[in-house]
Amino acid sequence: MILYIAEKPSVGRAVADVLPKPHQKGDGFITAANGDVVTWCIGHLLEQAEPEAYNPDYKKWRKEHLPIVPDEWKHTVKPATKKQFSVVKKLVKQADVLVNMGDPDRVGQILVDEVINYCKVSKAKRAAAQRCLINDMNPDAIKRALNCLRPNSDFIPLATSALARARADWLYGINMTRLCTLQGQASGYKGVLSVGRVQTPILGLVVHRDVEIENFVTKPFYEVFIELKTANNETYTAKWHPSAACEPYMDEDGRVLLKKLAETVLKKVVGQTGKVVAVNESIKKQAAPLPYNLSSLQIDASKRFNLNAQKTLDICQQLYEKHKLITYPRSDCRYLPKGHYNDKLPVTQAISKTSTALADAVNHADLSLKSKAWNDTKVGAHHAIIPTSRGLDGSRLSADELKVYELVARQYLMQFYPPFQYQEKQIDTEVGGGAFVSRQKEVVSKGWKALFPERASEKNSVAEDQAFSAIKLPNVVKGESVLCSDGRLDEKQTSPPKHFTDATLLAAMTGIARYVSDPEIKKVLRDTDGLGTEATRAGIIELLFKRDFLIKKGKEIHATEVGRRLILSLPEVMALPDMTAHWESQLEAISEKNMSYSQFMQPMLAGLNMLINQVNSIHFTGLKGHGKAPRRRKKRISSR
Repeated sequence: MILYIAEKPSVGRAVADVLPKPHQKGDGFITAANGDVVTWCIGHLLEQAEPEAYNPDYKKWRKEHLPIVPDEWKHTVKPATKKQFSVVKKLVKQADVLVNMGDPDRVGQILVDEVINYCKVSKAKRAAAQRCLINDMNPDAIKRALNCLRPNSDFIPLATSALARARADWLYGINMTRLCTLQGQASGYKGVLSVGRVQTPILGLVVHRDVEIENFVTKPFYEVFIELKTANNETYTAKWHPSAACEPYMDEDGRVLLKKLAETVLKKVVGQTGKVVAVNESIKKQAAPLPYNLSSLQIDASKRFNLNAQKTLDICQQLYEKHKLITYPRSDCRYLPKGHYNDKLPVTQAISKTSTALADAVNHADLSLKSKAWNDTKVGAHHAIIPTSRGLDGSRLSADELKVYELVARQYLMQFYPPFQYQEKQIDTEVGGGAFVSRQKEVVSKGWKALFPERASEKNSVAEDQAFSAIKLPNVVKGESVLCSDGRLDEKQTSPPKHFTDATLLAAMTGIARYVSDPEIKKVLRDTDGLGTEATRAGIIELLFKRDFLIKKGKEIHATEVGRRLILSLPEVMALPDMTAHWESQLEAISEKNMSYSQFMQPMLAGLNMLINQVNSIHFTGLKGHGKAPRRRKKRISSR
């Protein structure tokens, strides 16, 4: 008997639907006509044991117990799903062949693997276990996946990476949360000060941004524009580009801070003859953006519809599991297998059926085109989020479900549209020894940008419209003389950075190298950039709100007083993303067989001991009188 173990009931039932009928439904499993069985977990059936499982004394939080580091790691069966675990365990014992059908990511891999290992199956049965990767919940896609089973042992590095992540999170979260809470309570704080290796640096990003904005001192800066006239009485505007000699009077962004310098330049050039020193014209092409992964979809949904990350993820799960309209949503990949190119016709037809708003876009798609999205070398356990070949009446979807579906569908359709093309022209003019630049951008062909709805009210659209202005530069040639007929000096003010929003905080997490201070870690993160995973980022942000470390003011995300005091009291290494971003790159290296479990864990434990020593001397005096004493201690403090 083959036993298929899915991650959740909905996936298990979808798998059973393609197996030989008639079916016999049991309590927590389905038996096919050929005797094979499908069962399922309900998320994690097991959880890491609490500290008191290793030593009853650990039930009481004491500093002398720290660090708590298990010699032999233990799992316990989750009380809420104990019944389903018993079902799975019994079937695992009876099965001849086990098939891991967890979601196609590291969490899905370890979730089923840990159940198999906990059931103490024989070494031979474990070695014979198979892996099935399902990215699409439609019957034909599931059948294809069942015909492409791989040895589960191929995914040992992925499982090892997940195991290292879970254990490191437990060690860091349990030890640092206990220590910070005890130190906080000794300073008069009431409640738990939760610390995690991902959540705390995310909170740090917000706190440091808030502080930067509060401490920002605006400064005036100056720009010089001149009007130039050709021999044919045509005019054009040019902007002064300061030379290297002006750098002492400029900020790090190249803005001139000395008004007298700008005034001198203006006086020096008005009424003077200059000459054209260069004319460059070119046609630029911009390829369509790749299909979405989860983070890029969440960012766009936030920008366009003000949906927070968790809401978008929840909608995606409905579109994937319930409606079967999109592929696996918790993907970190933006590429597609080449084989999926053959599904372009049924997928685009399904889009047309589901979204009347995109029917015209489907009709104008050129299915003979093939973008760079189809690339087998870029696809791992899962691929980009795209529509499936299943279509349904869009009126059956909620308004938000339809919005997110259309985002995914539009991004897919872009792959069958030509590049966006524009003409770029630049005239470099020299007047009075100063360099002045004029630029013109003109749309030649909208290409894939024709799929975007009109967004004139959006700030980024306004900026784009200004870049592609209707102003035409005259036809001039290198060496031609021109007259500076007029000029003006514009005084502007430097502006502080903006508070984080859902979209920009997610973008910061996925592009964390920008916020890392250590140049060596920046270098390491060049290819493995990211804080948290596609599956966890939304939940971690939500967790910070639930713990009253973050609040929202309109679209803006701000730190609370408690969140701020916590970050500003902790050692800098705990509040910056450097350490945990480096962990992420190492965990990725484990999954790619470039690092071992022990090579990751040993330095991690050494670093944990150093942090315990540092935090042990911190007094959270700024938190005195804050917080609420918990009515009862929650069993688990999230360790991320």
